[in-house]
Amino acid sequence: MGLRSAFRGVLASNDEREAVREREAAARSAGCIAVDRLEPRRRGTVTGILRSVVLRPREGVPTVEAELYDGSGTLDLVWLGRRSITGIEPGRRLRVEGMVCDVHGRRTIYNPRYELRARPGE
Repeated sequence: MGLRSAFRGVLASNDEREAVREREAAARSAGCIAVDRLEPRRRGTVTGILRSVVLRPREGVPTVEAELYDGSGTLDLVWLGRRSITGIEPGRRLRVEGMVCDVHGRRTIYNPRYELRARPGE
């Protein structure tokens, strides 16, 4: 490791260190790709940490929405017809799979298949 890399590591913010950890964890997950490499209208599988989870009704239908972060970017997850989902909460690590859509410039998967993973530090 060069002096420049060591110096950069010392000065990195907590967010930058978190992003590096998430990218490394995602790279170790077989079959997963980085969020920033997801293409609309293609199936994708990613792993990351849920940053937020909210109940947001859409046209009278209950909807659980979450933001997944993998260190390279964020992916919106939307489960239609649900008021809550056991285990889907901020700070939880997930592996998700589904058809990627572009919704107002944001990568989104509706009703993704998901697998709960161990929380960081567990």
